[in-house]
Amino acid sequence: MSKNKPRTLTLKCLLCLFFAVLPGFCSVTVNLNGKWSLSNSDGSVFLGAEVPGCVHSALHQAGFIKDPYYRFNDVSYRWIAFDNWTYTTTFTASAQLRANQRVLLVFDGVDTVASIWLNGIVVGKTDNMFRKYDFAVRDLLKDGDNVLKVSLLSPVLYASERRKAHSAYRVPPECPPDVQKGECHVNFIRKEQSSFSWDWGPSFPTMGLWKGVRLEAFDVLQLIRVSSVPLYNLSLSQWRVQVELLVDAVQTTNGQIALSLPELDSERILQTQFLTGKTRNTFTLNINTVYFRSVELVQEPVVGSPGLSFYFRVNGKPIFLKGSNWIPAHSFQDRVAPAVLRNLLASAVEANMNALRVWGGGVYEQDLFYSLCDEMGIMVWQDFMFACAMYPTEEDFMQTVREEVAQQVQRLKSHPCIITWSGNNENEAALATDWFNIPASQRPTYLKDYVTLYVDNIRAVVQEEDRSRPFLVSSPTNGAGSEQQGWVASDPYDPHYGDTHFYSYSLDCWDWRTFPRTRFASEYGFQSWPSFSTLKPVSITEDWSYGSNFSSHRQHHQDGNQQMLRQAALHFHLPNSTDPTKTFLDTLYITQVTQAQCVKAQTEFYRRCRSEIIGGKGRTMGALYWQLNDVWPAPSWSSIEFGGKWKMLHYFARDFFAAVLPVGFEDGDALLVYAVSDLSHDLELWAVVSVYSWSSPEPVCTLKSDPVPVPGGSAATVFKRPVAALLGACGSCTRLTCLLTFHLEDSGGQQGPSNHHFLCKPKDARGLQRPNITATVRELEAGYVFSVTLRSASVAAFVWLDAGDVPGRFGSNGFLMVSRSRTVVFIAGRHTGAAELSRSLVVTSLRDVY
Repeated sequence: MSKNKPRTLTLKCLLCLFFAVLPGFCSVTVNLNGKWSLSNSDGSVFLGAEVPGCVHSALHQAGFIKDPYYRFNDVSYRWIAFDNWTYTTTFTASAQLRANQRVLLVFDGVDTVASIWLNGIVVGKTDNMFRKYDFAVRDLLKDGDNVLKVSLLSPVLYASERRKAHSAYRVPPECPPDVQKGECHVNFIRKEQSSFSWDWGPSFPTMGLWKGVRLEAFDVLQLIRVSSVPLYNLSLSQWRVQVELLVDAVQTTNGQIALSLPELDSERILQTQFLTGKTRNTFTLNINTVYFRSVELVQEPVVGSPGLSFYFRVNGKPIFLKGSNWIPAHSFQDRVAPAVLRNLLASAVEANMNALRVWGGGVYEQDLFYSLCDEMGIMVWQDFMFACAMYPTEEDFMQTVREEVAQQVQRLKSHPCIITWSGNNENEAALATDWFNIPASQRPTYLKDYVTLYVDNIRAVVQEEDRSRPFLVSSPTNGAGSEQQGWVASDPYDPHYGDTHFYSYSLDCWDWRTFPRTRFASEYGFQSWPSFSTLKPVSITEDWSYGSNFSSHRQHHQDGNQQMLRQAALHFHLPNSTDPTKTFLDTLYITQVTQAQCVKAQTEFYRRCRSEIIGGKGRTMGALYWQLNDVWPAPSWSSIEFGGKWKMLHYFARDFFAAVLPVGFEDGDALLVYAVSDLSHDLELWAVVSVYSWSSPEPVCTLKSDPVPVPGGSAATVFKRPVAALLGACGSCTRLTCLLTFHLEDSGGQQGPSNHHFLCKPKDARGLQRPNITATVRELEAGYVFSVTLRSASVAAFVWLDAGDVPGRFGSNGFLMVSRSRTVVFIAGRHTGAAELSRSLVVTSLRDVY
């Protein structure tokens, strides 16, 4: 690239920034991670425990408990969270370490309420899982053995005591719904909110040292953190990098800072003075001939519509956000290995996602998560950890929240992947639509508390720490419209503003008329069960029935199991094998088919709404379905099962999030096909529509539309024809006997994936036969890459390939097979062979389950 050509850099380049203090300084770090001892309150349990880690993991690893995810163990092991636990370690502190002017004991993460004891003296307390804590301990260290103890209080009992102490008025909800089998008052403790249960997860109120522990010693000063954000000076048309150094100085110290961007041969030397104590020091480096990632949240009037737009403009370009919502990848964070994060995030990218929302009821993710998102090009909508509740506003609570927010923003703001901060999940909606039955006379108190927490505190801290990104107070929200109404809109779901969350389990989820034509869809979805290979390790034979106690126990959403069947029954015959286990397996399959079709229909609707206003609504610029991943093996809204296996939905997502996509639907008596393009350049496209009989894998006829200009970043109609006329041109076809496939083409050939449209409910289809599919497996690359060639006697709907216990993913899955032969690739997640894959492989189609 020419040196005089402007370049676009992400903030990753800023990691090249360094600083130096010319008077010289050095620090010593002693890692205290590793094997500690762990005991409960009465000493009846004593064992070794790894740090970082948690009590549940330690008990399991030592054999005191079995797999917490096995069958009903989440309830059987409730006692763990009701006890108090103490971590203990012994270490030596060298004379060199103790000779330093300052020695700090640093905890990167304590879960959650603890007293810290060093050599029998209390050095400090913790009450927030999301904060880093440090304590000055130089004068307490001694020659020889030093004993460090961390005494953890039961988070369940602590939350209950805090609730009792808050006697002036209730702070709802008191407890989760009974179906969640969870614990109460989680909103009174600053820890992972979903650890007390959620509608997709178990109740495991964890305790432990979930991040690292160390000693840090220094004589002059210590660099605690360096962070940087790019800021654009509009009047000077120039970028500048704002670099922030958080420094702890023993005494006022003069020094020299070198700010360097080696890629640009840019360096600035600054003389500075560091004041005694912890101080924030801000410096600016002006940059020429380079651009950084910029992000704006655009909320402006929309022609032909009331309200305001709501979309993200990145590097000056409107971006349609395509993706999902991220929840904790495990109930026990020490079990979230780098490989787990890499697999889940790579799966998001492989499904053509460009964005994930880190949901506000979990945890601020580990550094690697954000580094991988930077690397993979995944934009992150980052919630703060408040969800589906009101919260107290006592000063001690506010103080720890302010420090939590400041630390997290300082830690994360250098990551270009983060495009917005958001104060909470659904709390504006909860207050506005009265989830908690708050009397009208008390409503002003709760409105005041809401503004105090999210506006006066969290928003204020974010704006002080990071002005390079937009901040939203809640999700869903009317955004600027909510602000105009005092931060709580009368209807936070108003499709003319902001983002929306939408769930419906009774309406037909294939019918696009039931979906809100919203500016931005940040949550929507439908449940399914995971595959049998995911459930088998945590269950036994008697559990393998949809009506079993196990199936009921795993479902944490009220009436969820029946909702799935009722929705499936709208379009499909339900499984009815005489073999109970086969019926169970077939039911798992049909829930995945239903989920995939439901989310496909809704996502395609949002994508085609990006360029049009109908009835004053539209210009949709985001589709983030709920949810990407699972926290345990159970039914949920996820597209990826616990353990990393893709559900049918995730295979569908790879198509419905494609950069160029054909979307077909009926409006009135007509079939329309839209061409949706996320590309930056214009296209000229036409639709190719093929009509098939359910009884034969040969097309009855094929129609082509005229070429239509499709501007980059738009959706345009490329085909429209009355269904009756279309079928009339294809001989003896009727709605019941035929179906449609379609794709887009230009002069270079097919653009984007193929798609399909059913003219009737599949359960009413005439001629749909059992396809008797056979599969032949061939090894392409030794032990890891295989081809699977399928042969079918007839049209086969929702063809599903399941490799059982062999991890990996297929190049395509859950597809409509309208040919007699089709070959897909399988990439194994471990070394295997064609023989093992053939034995494990099960092929299911819709007609095989009834």
